[in-house]
Amino acid sequence: MEESLLYPINNKYRISSQITGLWKFIFDKEDNGEEKNYQNGFDSKIELPVPASFNDFFTNREDRNYTGTFWYEKELFLREIKNERLILRFGGAVHQAIIYLNGKKIKEHRGGFLPFEVDITDNIKKNEINKLVVKMNNELSHTTLPVGETQILKNGLKRAKPYFDFFNYSGLIRPVWIMYVPKTKIIDVNTKTERKRNEAIVHYEVVFNTKEDLQVNVNLYDEQGNKVAKNNKIKGNLLVTNPYLWEVRNAYLYKLKIELIKNNEIIDEYSLNIGLRTVEIKENKILLNGHEVYLKGYGRHEDTNFYGRGYNPAAIKKDFELMKWTNANSFRTSHYPYSEEIYDLADKEGFLVIDEVPAVGFMQSTQNFLDAGTGTNVKSFFDNDDITELQKNHLNDIYDLIKRDKNHPCVIAWSLFNEPDTSKLSAKKYFKLIFEKTRKLDFQSRPCTFTLILKDTPEVSKCYEFADFLCLNRYYGWYLYSADEIFDGMEQFDKELRKWHEVAQNKPIIITEFGADAIAGNNKIPGTMWSEDYMIECVKKCNKLFDKYDFVCGEQIWNFADFETSESLFRVDGNKKGVFTRDRHPKRIAYYLKDRWQQLL
Repeated sequence: MEESLLYPINNKYRISSQITGLWKFIFDKEDNGEEKNYQNGFDSKIELPVPASFNDFFTNREDRNYTGTFWYEKELFLREIKNERLILRFGGAVHQAIIYLNGKKIKEHRGGFLPFEVDITDNIKKNEINKLVVKMNNELSHTTLPVGETQILKNGLKRAKPYFDFFNYSGLIRPVWIMYVPKTKIIDVNTKTERKRNEAIVHYEVVFNTKEDLQVNVNLYDEQGNKVAKNNKIKGNLLVTNPYLWEVRNAYLYKLKIELIKNNEIIDEYSLNIGLRTVEIKENKILLNGHEVYLKGYGRHEDTNFYGRGYNPAAIKKDFELMKWTNANSFRTSHYPYSEEIYDLADKEGFLVIDEVPAVGFMQSTQNFLDAGTGTNVKSFFDNDDITELQKNHLNDIYDLIKRDKNHPCVIAWSLFNEPDTSKLSAKKYFKLIFEKTRKLDFQSRPCTFTLILKDTPEVSKCYEFADFLCLNRYYGWYLYSADEIFDGMEQFDKELRKWHEVAQNKPIIITEFGADAIAGNNKIPGTMWSEDYMIECVKKCNKLFDKYDFVCGEQIWNFADFETSESLFRVDGNKKGVFTRDRHPKRIAYYLKDRWQQLL
């Protein structure tokens, strides 16, 4: 039976709690932890918080940038259970994890940004202390998502070389849950809304972990707790008259409550919030509930001080308040799925989300891809010998992404790649399969897209045809035509936008990345590169272009906040394209965007 990815809840039939706090931690630099019997526990004076990335808790370079195998350990007291199953749920373990309980290996998982479950019922010591040990690895390769390399330094240490521009934060970055659930249980729910005049029809499916002939009660409640629709079929419809629709920045959530019944007795119950809304692409427009929407917002990162990429509820709340303050209405989960709690808040706040799988770094190198744009004969990333294994991992992540996030009204589209090399025909074959399989997975049939790197022009790209709408990452005025050449850059940007509209007619265009780096407080007259003045100048010139064309349906500036990257001469303490600093103080660009987005419908 397939694994459930339903978010943990508490009710009469389910009890869920997080295993938080300090866990024992140890590096395994020789990768021989099993020989040392670490799976049964280990001696270490290091204790680290979970959930969080481990990196920034170390003050020496070797440990902070550690690449390789490492272990976590936590002791659990587990009560005796009778007619239940005991489940461990990991929200995110970057990038690979092997789970041991009391010395026995019970689960392996690859992929750091999506949850997985493991049934430990038959492996626990009841009413005793149990030892949970997690062996992890954060190395990068051509088959991991995201993609990179793992290099061996002269001192024998390993070092991750990302093919992406954010730090390789690692560890148990999301909550770890212990869940008591019924033996026979609900394991999945699919929902989809159809609108007809003053009615909304919720199509639904319920999946449970048995082939028994069971019954269900399916009830839909409004925000005041009134029952507005009901059904008792496993697959059916719920008719809502005069519905409150889920709208951008004006969210209304109904509660869908499902009861699983055996021999006239309720044996499981699961509830989730849903929004009644439709999404479609029509005549160069993105339509929500039949009306045009313009996306205003950000590319973002899960990146905060101390936590790294770890789940940080205070930062999540702060970020939403700042996005609302700037009058934003959307963001992309660049470049990986975010923690589930972020989507829950986006549902409540009415934010539109482009949900991105961690398919970033799909190029041999940035330089190779720039060469590809000039016609230089370079090998395509998709010609690698291990591309079949990568595709398998890619599809697994897409499957889990959709399975996890499909019922969130905030999610209006799936982004299946970020800035891949699409200059060769081998990419087209790969893309065709990925898009075809993705479209079969989503019960709501959301639009699918990917972001195109700067040199991925209409003359170069072999894959833009697969996207339902185009997402352009464009840095005219920064990586191309910067400083005194910015005026020429905007002319080229203008030409490219018109060319895209010509070759990809009826496809809306969203500028999913644009902007410039600026050091907070660096002010110059006239503006020079790395100053806040130049950042504003560059963004204003881009905005002027966007406003010229009705086929440009959104702008998501890069980035919401400054974030950590690998060290290089190219970066000054990370990426400084943030509208806010890493500790969430506004740069001057924030006030400009606040005013601009207030005026945009």
